[in-house]
Amino acid sequence: MESTLGLEIIEVVEQAAIASARLMGKGDKNEADRVAVEAMRERMNKIHMRGRIVIGEGERDDAPMLYIGEEVGICTLPDAKSFCNPDELIEIDIAVDPCEGTNLCAYGQPGSMAVLAISEKGGLFNAPDFYMKKLAAPAAAKGKVDIRKSATENLKILAECLDRAMDELVVVVMKRDRHDDLIKEIREVGARVRLITDGDVSAAISCAFSGTNTHALMGIGAAPEGVISAAAMKCLGGHFQGQLVYDPAVVKTKEWANMTKEGNLARLSEMGITDPDKVYETEELASGKTVLFAACGITPGVLMEGVRFFGGGARTQSLVISTQSKTVRFVDTIHMVDQPKSLQLK
Repeated sequence: MESTLGLEIIEVVEQAAIASARLMGKGDKNEADRVAVEAMRERMNKIHMRGRIVIGEGERDDAPMLYIGEEVGICTLPDAKSFCNPDELIEIDIAVDPCEGTNLCAYGQPGSMAVLAISEKGGLFNAPDFYMKKLAAPAAAKGKVDIRKSATENLKILAECLDRAMDELVVVVMKRDRHDDLIKEIREVGARVRLITDGDVSAAISCAFSGTNTHALMGIGAAPEGVISAAAMKCLGGHFQGQLVYDPAVVKTKEWANMTKEGNLARLSEMGITDPDKVYETEELASGKTVLFAACGITPGVLMEGVRFFGGGARTQSLVISTQSKTVRFVDTIHMVDQPKSLQLK
């Protein structure tokens, strides 16, 4: 899978990132998302594969989406049978977030990126468009911290695993009303909190890299992004757990203001989820034998630079992680749209 699709999935996230970056700082998150979706779809439909979107985006706010169940790849073209045999193409499941952190892109803030994960058919959990309680931590703490424990307990375990003082730990938490008690607890135990407004995929992945000064992600975010994070953490050997959240009183968002706990439980049951309180481990969210993760920075972040435009083109930085080759690659690419006078490597 990696040898067949590796370079092409890099180009998919690169094209989405470049499209969104042209709208960076213009205050229109839906348009930044729309152009990323279009660019991602257009590039995916040139790949010789039979792809199926199992994690889409945009359903919560009616933004444009690559919808769940959508088929992508060269086989979707009307004349596909004239130049290929669709039955012989590789079948893959795809999780996408063409513009992760739409607000970050719209307002020129750090951490927005184009993201996707792929696996063989059935290799990614088809997460409902719900919220998810998440816990991400470095590989040294894998299987030792646990989402069912309190933040205090997990931070004590994490400090021991990393051989760090409590006040050296940094926990990323999304700035939401529902996290007020969590933030207070983290601070009371002596650890530090880095608040983010959006983009918890980047925060989860950063836990697995030394030198990022990110030691854990805690709190509640979107479930689809949880699956994408799990795919990356499976490749990296990091710790990730997720648990669906269905009670509007816990989520505390205006989108769920008119929903009920009972109604959400009924929705989960209709989706085939019989244990709504189940804690999902990394290997359950990304169960595939082969998992590839790719991301490209839209705005500058902890792991990647954002898109930089110059006369005649653009420069991108991407991250590609594979369970197949057991590699983590940072890819620096110059895209020459027109013939530039000189390649600017600043």
